[in-house]
Amino acid sequence: MQAFRQQVANHSQKPPSEEKVRDRVLKTAQRLFANRGYDATTTKDLATQAGIAEGTLFRHFENKKAILVEVATAGWIEILTDLLTELSEMGSYKAVAQVMKRRMFRLHENGELLRVCFFEAQFHPELRERIQSEVISKMTNVTEAFFETAMERGIYRKMNPRVVAQVFLGMFTIAGFSSDTIVESDAPPHAMKEMAEGIADIFLNGVLAEPEEVNQDE
Repeated sequence: MQAFRQQVANHSQKPPSEEKVRDRVLKTAQRLFANRGYDATTTKDLATQAGIAEGTLFRHFENKKAILVEVATAGWIEILTDLLTELSEMGSYKAVAQVMKRRMFRLHENGELLRVCFFEAQFHPELRERIQSEVISKMTNVTEAFFETAMERGIYRKMNPRVVAQVFLGMFTIAGFSSDTIVESDAPPHAMKEMAEGIADIFLNGVLAEPEEVNQDE
């Protein structure tokens, strides 16, 4: 009777939607690629860990390389979307610390994605090109426009806005990625806040003392 009930239960369960299966594969791949490496992860590993048949895997993706590219681009597109939201909702052009702090927390959470991107991009030109063309360039363009507007309004001094955008993106990306060298992975929230505020302060004000603070004898 128990076996019969189990059969009925299995039969009544609806198969997972295609979208859910695809999403599960991508999340599984991100975890395995980040911890084992792309080359050490087989499609059989992916299928087993995702709880699907290997044949089902290939209904969604042409090959393992396609999964790698999708993991990276989909993850970065989400980061880009979050950044655009942050910039659009920014109460002041000087509120960089708030944006930096939220970005660092999110990037801290996306450690697996960043490990996959930074490491595997060295060995897979198509991955590097896809991230550059679909994500990094768009992210830089939007951020450049943001700082260019601030410069036109006299909030920031006149500079090359693209260089400023690249510096800004580089600072928060490296801060979020280098969790073991900049902020420990188990650091309390106030340590992350302090780091974000420090980075924002350096970004906005530089590190040189104000002229009146400089020793006149120097």
